[in-house]
Amino acid sequence: MPDQRLPEPTESITPAPVQQVDAQSQPVRQPIDSMQSLPDTPISQPKESLDEAPQRIPYWLQQAERFLRVIVRMYLGLLVCCAPWYAPAWDNNPLFASPPWLSAFATLGAVRGIVSGLGILNLWIAVRDALSTTKDGDTR
Repeated sequence: MPDQRLPEPTESITPAPVQQVDAQSQPVRQPIDSMQSLPDTPISQPKESLDEAPQRIPYWLQQAERFLRVIVRMYLGLLVCCAPWYAPAWDNNPLFASPPWLSAFATLGAVRGIVSGLGILNLWIAVRDALSTTKDGDTR
């Protein structure tokens, strides 16, 4: 089989030369470097939009979000607090019935007390969130 090599190039490829010019005439031309740093600001956003202050969330929207947070935490806390002591929901739960060891573990009084304690903790967090305000009157 004949040796199939590419012909060697006759002209070598070199980067564009740097031209030195006085300080009073045109600036010095520099070669393009692929590792140059990129600008800090994105190109797609104009500089004026970066200087604008962010929009403030309206007070009514903060209060509505706070109300919904408190209501969800109250319902969840009551459910978690009372469910371990309600036999149809806890003892006959199909999730606990499939492995026998999980059913025996879930019926322990200490496990029920820990789950109820988490529900009480959730209720306490909901009440604290409902009553807490900052110095400016805004919610946390």
